[in-house]
Amino acid sequence: MMHGTVGMLERMDEAQVEQADEFLKHHNAAPLVPKGTVVLAATPIGNTADASARLVTLLEQADIVAAEDTRRLYALANRLGVHVGGRVVANHDHNERGKADMLLDEVAAGATVVVVSDAGMPTINDPGLAIVRRAIERNLPVTCAPGPSAVLDALALSGLPTDRFCYEGFLPRKHAERMQHLRALRAERRTIVFYETLHRIADSMDDLLAVFGPDRPMALCRELTKSYEQIRRGSIAQIRQSVIDEPPHGEMVLVIGGASEQEAARALGIAVDRQTGDGAGDGDSAGAAGLGLPVVLSVQQLAELAQQRAQQDDVRIKDAIAAVVAEHPMPDGSLANRKQVYAAVLAMKH
Repeated sequence: MMHGTVGMLERMDEAQVEQADEFLKHHNAAPLVPKGTVVLAATPIGNTADASARLVTLLEQADIVAAEDTRRLYALANRLGVHVGGRVVANHDHNERGKADMLLDEVAAGATVVVVSDAGMPTINDPGLAIVRRAIERNLPVTCAPGPSAVLDALALSGLPTDRFCYEGFLPRKHAERMQHLRALRAERRTIVFYETLHRIADSMDDLLAVFGPDRPMALCRELTKSYEQIRRGSIAQIRQSVIDEPPHGEMVLVIGGASEQEAARALGIAVDRQTGDGAGDGDSAGAAGLGLPVVLSVQQLAELAQQRAQQDDVRIKDAIAAVVAEHPMPDGSLANRKQVYAAVLAMKH
């Protein structure tokens, strides 16, 4: 029955909205334009036809629309053939904290404040979180008008497991920070979802290859819901090569398969394996590995491993230290100080 109401809800005057609200009450649905409420409303991520009837009604009937970019809001309204009936205010990353209480004062007085971002759901890598937190602190109601989501679209289209996943937002801009972030995820068993930009995708693919290896399955999803939507599926090595051969354009989402049981075990317990084989392990490290916790080696333990590596592989001690330190990141993905490890090696020789 609810599906049959979508067409009639697309264009209504205030009296019709009240009648529709009364109808929806009998079907356990929230009112279209709830009074004295903040409404986070999802907007299309590429295809205007994905706009919901509820979004259309909210834009027409809300008292205030807080938009990430007011120009984009009006452009969307024009494509939808909608007249934005309420007051429009800019609500973006640089001013949302200062605007939150002003908007919530209006909500407290009974106004409907709709928050929209340029694309997708507000608060998901977009403005909106500040007003949600302040509304909770002030005990004012907040609800959602759900809709398109690049994260969920990409996850569904990737062909990778969807029962458990983690969303990591945009990868860090700088190489060192990106590598640290990725290293911290080496043992992650869930499917991982990232956003990435046109300008950094090549560097990010290099880093994904370095941290996760060539064989981890992934999907690169670009221009979702648009006519030129493209999903590239394959191993990290294959997708990286496709980025080199055919650089992708537009907005993209990266979906990475989670670590296998063996990969997770290596990431969490490789230090214990090496120590056990070389006689450098201790009870605390073994206990951490047994609990599935990241093993953290001391500078002294790293120095011992490096010295053994140098002898076994016949390499310079500095090269052995670099390899051992890279293989044993901290739980947050950061690396031990190689100078400290080198000093510990020298101390062992004396």
